[in-house]
Amino acid sequence: MRDLSSEYAKARATIPRSSSPLEYNADGTWNIKQWQSAQLAKGTACRAGDQIQITKITLEGDAMLIEINGGLKSGKKFMDHVSIGVGVAVPVTNGQSGQPTFGTVIELNFHKPMENLSPDDVKKILSPLFEWDKHSVTKVYSETLPPDMQHAIAEKRAIEGMTREEVVMALGHPDHKYRETSKQGVETEDWIYGNPPGKITFVTFQGPKVVKVKDEYAGLGIQTQPQSTNP
Repeated sequence: MRDLSSEYAKARATIPRSSSPLEYNADGTWNIKQWQSAQLAKGTACRAGDQIQITKITLEGDAMLIEINGGLKSGKKFMDHVSIGVGVAVPVTNGQSGQPTFGTVIELNFHKPMENLSPDDVKKILSPLFEWDKHSVTKVYSETLPPDMQHAIAEKRAIEGMTREEVVMALGHPDHKYRETSKQGVETEDWIYGNPPGKITFVTFQGPKVVKVKDEYAGLGIQTQPQSTNP
Protein backbone atom coordinates (compact mmCIF):
# COMPACT_ATOMS: atom_id res chain seq x y z
CA MET A 1 0.00 0.00 0.00
CA ARG A 2 2.74 2.45 0.96
CA ASP A 3 4.79 1.59 -2.13
CA LEU A 4 1.80 2.53 -4.31
CA SER A 5 0.81 5.66 -2.40
CA SER A 6 2.22 8.86 -3.96
CA GLU A 7 3.02 7.11 -7.27
CA TYR A 8 2.47 9.02 -10.53
CA ALA A 9 1.09 7.77 -13.84
CA LYS A 10 -0.52 8.98 -17.06
CA ALA A 11 -4.20 8.33 -17.63
CA ARG A 12 -5.05 6.10 -20.58
CA ALA A 13 -8.78 6.69 -20.30
CA THR A 14 -11.15 9.41 -19.16
CA ILE A 15 -11.93 8.93 -15.48
CA PRO A 16 -14.90 10.74 -13.92
CA ARG A 17 -15.23 12.39 -10.55
CA SER A 18 -17.55 10.52 -8.24
CA SER A 19 -18.98 10.90 -4.75
CA SER A 20 -18.88 7.12 -4.34
CA PRO A 21 -16.01 4.81 -5.42
CA LEU A 22 -15.93 3.86 -9.09
CA GLU A 23 -16.19 0.09 -9.50
CA TYR A 24 -13.32 -1.58 -11.36
CA ASN A 25 -12.69 -5.33 -11.54
CA ALA A 26 -9.36 -7.13 -11.28
CA ASP A 27 -9.93 -8.60 -14.78
CA GLY A 28 -9.61 -5.10 -16.28
CA THR A 29 -13.33 -4.43 -16.78
CA TRP A 30 -15.40 -1.71 -15.15
CA ASN A 31 -18.97 -0.59 -14.61
CA ILE A 32 -19.41 1.55 -17.73
CA LYS A 33 -22.91 2.80 -16.81
CA GLN A 34 -21.75 3.87 -13.34
CA TRP A 35 -18.77 5.73 -14.79
CA GLN A 36 -20.91 7.47 -17.43
CA SER A 37 -23.48 8.54 -14.82
CA ALA A 38 -20.71 9.84 -12.54
CA GLN A 39 -19.22 11.92 -15.34
CA LEU A 40 -22.58 13.47 -16.19
CA ALA A 41 -23.16 14.31 -12.52
CA LYS A 42 -19.71 15.45 -11.35
CA GLY A 43 -17.52 15.98 -14.41
CA THR A 44 -14.06 14.66 -15.25
CA ALA A 45 -11.24 13.88 -12.82
CA CYS A 46 -8.69 13.30 -15.62
CA ARG A 47 -8.53 12.68 -19.35
CA ALA A 48 -6.28 10.45 -21.43
CA GLY A 49 -2.75 11.84 -21.28
CA ASP A 50 -3.21 13.71 -17.98
CA GLN A 51 -0.79 13.01 -15.14
CA ILE A 52 -2.39 11.60 -12.00
CA GLN A 53 -1.12 10.75 -8.53
CA ILE A 54 -2.30 8.04 -6.17
CA THR A 55 -2.84 9.87 -2.89
CA LYS A 56 -4.27 7.14 -0.65
CA ILE A 57 -4.76 3.37 -0.58
CA THR A 58 -7.33 1.67 1.67
CA LEU A 59 -8.20 -2.02 1.97
CA GLU A 60 -11.83 -3.02 2.49
CA GLY A 61 -12.52 -6.75 2.47
CA ASP A 62 -11.78 -8.11 -1.02
CA ALA A 63 -11.45 -4.62 -2.50
CA MET A 64 -8.80 -1.91 -2.63
CA LEU A 65 -9.87 1.75 -2.63
CA ILE A 66 -7.46 3.83 -4.71
CA GLU A 67 -7.73 7.59 -4.24
CA ILE A 68 -6.67 9.64 -7.26
CA ASN A 69 -5.57 13.29 -6.96
CA GLY A 70 -6.92 13.65 -3.44
CA GLY A 71 -10.37 12.25 -4.18
CA LEU A 72 -13.45 14.45 -4.42
CA LYS A 73 -13.67 16.56 -1.26
CA SER A 74 -15.39 19.86 -0.55
CA GLY A 75 -12.73 20.93 1.97
CA LYS A 76 -15.45 22.05 4.41
CA LYS A 77 -15.85 18.99 6.63
CA PHE A 78 -13.91 18.63 9.87
CA MET A 79 -13.81 15.81 12.41
CA ASP A 80 -15.04 16.24 15.93
CA HIS A 81 -12.50 16.54 18.74
CA VAL A 82 -10.94 13.24 19.74
CA SER A 83 -9.30 12.38 23.04
CA ILE A 84 -5.61 11.54 22.72
CA GLY A 85 -3.46 10.13 25.55
CA VAL A 86 -4.42 11.19 29.07
CA GLY A 87 -7.59 13.16 28.37
CA VAL A 88 -6.11 15.91 26.19
CA ALA A 89 -8.51 17.03 23.46
CA VAL A 90 -6.73 17.48 20.15
CA PRO A 91 -8.60 18.93 17.14
CA VAL A 92 -7.72 17.17 13.89
CA THR A 93 -8.65 17.74 10.27
CA ASN A 94 -9.56 14.91 7.97
CA GLY A 95 -7.55 14.34 4.78
CA GLN A 96 -4.66 16.34 3.41
CA SER A 97 -5.15 19.97 4.36
CA GLY A 98 -8.85 20.87 4.47
CA GLN A 99 -8.66 22.24 0.91
CA PRO A 100 -11.11 21.07 -1.79
CA THR A 101 -9.85 18.39 -4.18
CA PHE A 102 -11.24 17.31 -7.55
CA GLY A 103 -10.05 13.76 -7.99
CA THR A 104 -11.90 10.49 -7.52
CA VAL A 105 -11.69 7.05 -5.90
CA ILE A 106 -11.51 3.73 -7.75
CA GLU A 107 -12.74 0.57 -6.03
CA LEU A 108 -10.58 -2.28 -7.31
CA ASN A 109 -12.59 -5.46 -6.72
CA PHE A 110 -10.75 -8.79 -6.51
CA HIS A 111 -13.76 -10.89 -5.39
CA LYS A 112 -11.33 -13.06 -3.41
CA PRO A 113 -8.65 -12.60 -0.72
CA MET A 114 -5.72 -10.42 -1.82
CA GLU A 115 -2.87 -12.84 -1.10
CA ASN A 116 0.76 -12.27 -2.14
CA LEU A 117 -0.18 -9.12 -4.03
CA SER A 118 2.70 -6.83 -5.01
CA PRO A 119 2.62 -3.18 -6.17
CA ASP A 120 3.59 -4.36 -9.67
CA ASP A 121 0.60 -6.73 -9.68
CA VAL A 122 -1.75 -3.84 -8.88
CA LYS A 123 -0.15 -1.66 -11.56
CA LYS A 124 -0.65 -4.43 -14.14
CA ILE A 125 -4.33 -4.77 -13.18
CA LEU A 126 -4.77 -1.01 -13.54
CA SER A 127 -2.85 -0.79 -16.82
CA PRO A 128 -6.03 -0.30 -18.93
CA LEU A 129 -6.50 2.96 -17.01
CA PHE A 130 -2.94 4.11 -16.29
CA GLU A 131 0.47 4.09 -17.92
CA TRP A 132 3.12 3.70 -15.21
CA ASP A 133 6.71 4.88 -15.26
CA LYS A 134 9.04 1.96 -15.91
CA HIS A 135 11.22 3.05 -13.00
CA SER A 136 9.15 4.03 -9.96
CA VAL A 137 9.24 7.74 -9.14
CA THR A 138 9.41 6.85 -5.46
CA LYS A 139 12.32 4.44 -5.97
CA VAL A 140 14.31 6.91 -8.06
CA TYR A 141 13.96 9.59 -5.38
CA SER A 142 14.73 7.25 -2.47
CA GLU A 143 17.99 6.16 -4.07
CA THR A 144 19.29 9.75 -3.78
CA LEU A 145 18.77 9.88 0.01
CA PRO A 146 21.37 9.27 2.75
CA PRO A 147 21.64 5.63 3.94
CA ASP A 148 19.83 6.27 7.25
CA MET A 149 16.86 7.78 5.40
CA GLN A 150 16.76 4.89 2.91
CA HIS A 151 16.89 2.42 5.81
CA ALA A 152 14.02 4.13 7.67
CA ILE A 153 11.85 4.28 4.54
CA ALA A 154 12.49 0.58 3.86
CA GLU A 155 11.36 -0.19 7.43
CA LYS A 156 8.23 2.00 7.03
CA ARG A 157 9.06 4.42 9.86
CA ALA A 158 9.57 8.16 10.17
CA ILE A 159 12.67 9.70 11.75
CA GLU A 160 13.78 13.20 12.68
CA GLY A 161 15.18 15.20 9.78
CA MET A 162 12.82 13.77 7.17
CA THR A 163 10.95 16.04 4.77
CA ARG A 164 7.24 15.67 4.12
CA GLU A 165 7.93 13.78 0.89
CA GLU A 166 10.14 11.31 2.74
CA VAL A 167 7.52 10.75 5.46
CA VAL A 168 4.91 10.00 2.77
CA MET A 169 7.30 7.48 1.25
CA ALA A 170 7.74 5.81 4.66
CA LEU A 171 4.23 5.97 6.14
CA GLY A 172 1.94 7.11 3.35
CA HIS A 173 -0.36 10.11 3.63
CA PRO A 174 -1.56 10.95 7.16
CA ASP A 175 -5.07 10.27 8.39
CA HIS A 176 -5.24 13.75 9.93
CA LYS A 177 -3.23 16.95 10.23
CA TYR A 178 -3.09 19.50 13.03
CA ARG A 179 -1.27 22.87 13.05
CA GLU A 180 -0.38 24.80 16.17
CA THR A 181 1.41 28.08 16.91
CA SER A 182 3.11 28.53 20.30
CA LYS A 183 3.08 31.71 22.38
CA GLN A 184 6.59 32.34 21.03
CA GLY A 185 5.24 32.29 17.49
CA VAL A 186 6.74 28.91 16.55
CA GLU A 187 4.46 26.99 14.19
CA THR A 188 4.43 23.20 14.17
CA GLU A 189 2.39 20.70 12.18
CA ASP A 190 1.49 17.21 13.36
CA TRP A 191 0.81 14.44 10.88
CA ILE A 192 -1.33 11.88 12.65
CA TYR A 193 -1.43 8.21 11.66
CA GLY A 194 -4.10 5.95 13.14
CA ASN A 195 -7.40 6.55 14.89
CA PRO A 196 -8.58 6.00 18.46
CA PRO A 197 -8.89 3.66 20.20
CA GLY A 198 -5.46 2.16 19.61
CA LYS A 199 -2.00 3.18 18.48
CA ILE A 200 -1.55 6.65 17.02
CA THR A 201 1.71 7.97 15.59
CA PHE A 202 2.44 11.70 15.70
CA VAL A 203 5.04 13.06 13.27
CA THR A 204 5.79 16.69 14.15
CA PHE A 205 7.20 19.13 11.59
CA GLN A 206 8.78 22.48 12.30
CA GLY A 207 9.42 24.18 9.00
CA PRO A 208 10.15 21.66 6.26
CA LYS A 209 11.49 18.81 8.43
CA VAL A 210 10.48 16.38 11.16
CA VAL A 211 11.55 17.42 14.67
CA LYS A 212 9.78 14.69 16.67
CA VAL A 213 8.17 11.27 16.23
CA LYS A 214 5.97 9.86 18.99
CA ASP A 215 3.61 6.89 19.41
CA GLU A 216 0.65 6.99 21.79
CA TYR A 217 -2.23 4.69 22.61
CA ALA A 218 -5.47 6.71 22.65
CA GLY A 219 -7.99 5.67 25.27
CA LEU A 220 -5.72 2.98 26.73
CA GLY A 221 -3.88 5.15 29.26
CA ILE A 222 -0.38 4.16 28.10
CA GLN A 223 2.30 5.83 26.04
CA THR A 224 5.26 4.42 24.18
CA GLN A 225 8.68 6.00 24.16
CA PRO A 226 9.48 8.36 21.27
CA GLN A 227 11.07 6.51 18.39
CA SER A 228 14.83 6.54 18.10
CA THR A 229 16.29 8.38 15.14
CA ASN A 230 19.01 5.75 14.80
CA PRO A 231 18.44 3.11 12.11
